[in-house]
Amino acid sequence: MGTMTGRTMQVLTQDVLGGPEVLHLAEQPRPTPGPGEVLVRVRASGLNPTDWGHRRISGFLGEGPKVLGWDVSGLVEEVGIGVTIHRPGDEVFGMLPYPHGHGAAAEFVLSPARHLVPRPPNVDHETAAAVPLAALTAWQALVDVADVQEGQRVLIHAAAGGVGHLAVQIAKAKGAYVLGTASSKNHELVLSLGADEVIDYTREDFAEVARDIDVVLDTRGGDYVSRSLRTLRPGGVVVSLALGRTSDHSAEAAAVGARHEMMLVEGDQAGMQGVGRMLQAGTIRPVIAASFPLAEARQAHELGETGHVAGKIVLTV
Repeated sequence: MGTMTGRTMQVLTQDVLGGPEVLHLAEQPRPTPGPGEVLVRVRASGLNPTDWGHRRISGFLGEGPKVLGWDVSGLVEEVGIGVTIHRPGDEVFGMLPYPHGHGAAAEFVLSPARHLVPRPPNVDHETAAAVPLAALTAWQALVDVADVQEGQRVLIHAAAGGVGHLAVQIAKAKGAYVLGTASSKNHELVLSLGADEVIDYTREDFAEVARDIDVVLDTRGGDYVSRSLRTLRPGGVVVSLALGRTSDHSAEAAAVGARHEMMLVEGDQAGMQGVGRMLQAGTIRPVIAASFPLAEARQAHELGETGHVAGKIVLTV
């Protein structure tokens, strides 16, 4: 990683939109925390589909140079004025404000203090970094939007994926009966995470198999919304996460006595605390498919973009 001189840091950046080849390391000034902010010395940063999405298209962030990355685990280096909940040297993890608070693919990053919670001592930085965005997404969808209850039937699409594999575990921790869709090579994994049934979406139509569902976590969009609505019992809800591939099906949902909600993850201290408690208790564990040093981020993005990764990819700093 080159030597640090004075107040600079190495970052993974891009000057133009494009494939993994546009990513490169650069030196930038190390930021200073403002009021209510902390500067984190990054130990690991989780990758999510939104990273390769925003690398290729302007999305929420426009076209100019940017440092991506929303998931961070590391040490508090400095605190801004008024911060009382973290001290320099504290080990923390969390999700930077989505979407505009990116920048975790670097040696240091600024975060609002309350987006970060203590890293549980029983997990390392790599494990912690794999959790925040994906687990918060699943938590907000299942707990806040769907209010999943013990004994309810929950259908999770792409149950071996980053959000899906954590959603399976959160739904099980809440006492739900969990069905997941996954290709046959990932069935054992999904069952090992606690799913009660796995549906091979390559061989059968989940809309013909899944019945009396209370909550659907739709990570796919497209025709998955209409097909998922057919599996619901009255009062059920489909929560869609892939908003770029999803249109509003509220009217269609209402016609069958159900709801369709389109959700974007948000910074959420209470949600992060809930996720942190589950991580500490061992009720959720991320599956880490691969880990790359920051200097090999191109390979990490290439792997992620295949769309066939079970679990999460992490960058280590």
